[in-house]
Amino acid sequence: MKKIFTTLLIVLGAYTIASAQTKSNVEFGFNIGYNESYVIDSYSGANSSWINGFNAGVSADYYFNRNWSLKVKVSYDQKGWGDGYVTDNSGNTIYGINYRLNYITVPVLAGWHFGRTDNVYLNFGPYIGFLLNSSDNLVGDNLTSAFNKVDGGLDVGIGFKFPVSRTAKFFVEFDGQAGLANVEPGYYGSSLETARSSINVGLNF
Repeated sequence: MKKIFTTLLIVLGAYTIASAQTKSNVEFGFNIGYNESYVIDSYSGANSSWINGFNAGVSADYYFNRNWSLKVKVSYDQKGWGDGYVTDNSGNTIYGINYRLNYITVPVLAGWHFGRTDNVYLNFGPYIGFLLNSSDNLVGDNLTSAFNKVDGGLDVGIGFKFPVSRTAKFFVEFDGQAGLANVEPGYYGSSLETARSSINVGLNF
C-alpha cells in the first residue's frame, strides 16, 4: 500500500512540475473516492453482490477549447464482488466469499464542459486496468494467479467544480466503469465482467 501511494505522489509531483512549465490549457488534479463494485455474469446477466472500496488518483486535462478536453487519469482502484463462492479440492462449495481485486486503472476520457460558467462536465471514454493483487476473506492474499492481469472497458462520469481560489477548484464527481473483459479465466462457459461506481472529491489546479 505504501508503494502505491508513493507512486501516486511521484506522478502528482511530476504533474505539478510540468504544470509550472505548461500553458494554461492544461489542468491537473488529484482525487480520492468511495467505490462500490460487483461483477456481471455475461451468460445469465446476473449481478453479484457488491463490495465497497476506495480509489485515489491523479489526472491531467488538456483543453482544446472552453467546452472540450482530453483527460488522462492514473488511479489506484479497488474492485471485486461480495457473496461469491469457491469449490475446494473435495468438491465442497463454500459460500459467502468476498473477492477484492486491486488495480492501477488508466482511463482516457473526452470531457464536455458546460453550464453557465462551464463548471459542469461529462467524461466518457475507455479505460485499461492492470491488476496489482487480489484476495478473498477465506485464504487471503494469494489469488492473483487466478485472475487476468489486465481489465478494460468503458468509463463515464459527471462532475461539478467549485472555485476555491484564483487557480484551484474543488470538485465532486460521480463515476462509473463497465468492464468488457473476463476477469476470471477459470470461469468456464461465460465471463465475469467488472462494474464499479464511485463518488470522488478532489482539487484541480
